Amino acid sequence: MDRFVGQFTARLDAKGRVSIPAPFRAVLARDGFEGLYCYPSLDRPAVDVGGHALLGEIEQLIARFPPYSDEREEFLVALYGRSETLRVDGEGRVVLTEMIKTHAGIGDTVGFVGLGHKFQIWEPDGFRAHLAKATATVRATTKRLGSERGAPGAGARE
Repeated sequence: MDRFVGQFTARLDAKGRVSIPAPFRAVLARDGFEGLYCYPSLDRPAVDVGGHALLGEIEQLIARFPPYSDEREEFLVALYGRSETLRVDGEGRVVLTEMIKTHAGIGDTVGFVGLGHKFQIWEPDGFRAHLAKATATVRATTKRLGSERGAPGAGARE
């Protein structure tokens, strides 16, 4: 598989290292990125993490704005100016920086959450709360879409 999927929880060791889940390491190895590209999520207490696929998505987003435009510069600052590349050791561990731990509210336990082309690092209780909200949103959206599909004239072409 070439996507980050699933949830994993791990503890920081005495030296502040945490093991990246083996399935996530396998995706990163296939991606060919050395280390982990990380930046604080713009709208959640989480850290977005990935490799070339994530960087490619960011490049596509930034390319939509004219060079030297204010919008482009703001995206560059938010997505590159606050980013870090973490080195993964031979056992698949990384040391989370203070910026990452502070932004995500991480203490001694880390949650890893697969999101397809990237994954996020969360404080586990914070993720559980976010997951409950996301699940409720998906249920409501699915119900709404289902009722739209079943409405008279739904799906009919004009």
